[in-house]
Amino acid sequence: MSSLAIIPARGGSKRIPRKNIRSFHGRPMLSWPLAVARASGLFDTIVVSTDDDEIATLATAHGAEVPFRRPAALADDHAGTEAVMQHALGWWEANRGPVTLLCCLYPTAPFLRAEDLRAGRDLLLADPTLEYAISVTTFPFPIFRALRRDPTGRLGLFWPENENARSQDLPEAWHDAAQFYWGRPAAWRAGTSLFSSRALGLPLPRHRVQDIDTHEDWDRAEALAPVLLGPIRKATA
Repeated sequence: MSSLAIIPARGGSKRIPRKNIRSFHGRPMLSWPLAVARASGLFDTIVVSTDDDEIATLATAHGAEVPFRRPAALADDHAGTEAVMQHALGWWEANRGPVTLLCCLYPTAPFLRAEDLRAGRDLLLADPTLEYAISVTTFPFPIFRALRRDPTGRLGLFWPENENARSQDLPEAWHDAAQFYWGRPAAWRAGTSLFSSRALGLPLPRHRVQDIDTHEDWDRAEALAPVLLGPIRKATA
């Protein structure tokens, strides 16, 4: 079995400039999930897909391969994960050979754990009808009582019919934990949606999940790090 990890890490982040290599608790952000991926022993090769020379140099120094540069058309604010993965897989198959399993790891997932990666892979392998296994977690508040706020600050419910509903009577909702996506190459190649009945979600506890897109996200990750990074440092030492 040939397992390949792809870490998409472009250089042009706008909201947090250079976030993929910005220092996070003494190490470049990208180095945290990369170290976990290496220590897990799950991958034959870990590739960083980037358009940026500095990121490429750092990734190589931390044990990843950077065998190509991502095209500019796939490195702007509108490039989606699926398109980036399609490009990386296409390059790999054309130049290195076939892949059995392909995993996308986000570069800003410092709390990634090897046991979660392994559990996600095992979920996918256990059911041949599945195309993906991805990390998910629950919303902390019922989304069906979500509020809208207009430009003047006035409030309204997205679903007014739920105003008097008890929270325990509303459906539980989940969201992408933005850590990893295991997938079969055929699904990635076809651009199949990550979010369908042929994708299985691996639940992660909310306290170990922080997608990092904004400065507020970064600050929360910094607050969580003293507790959460201890086991990861030990496992990747």
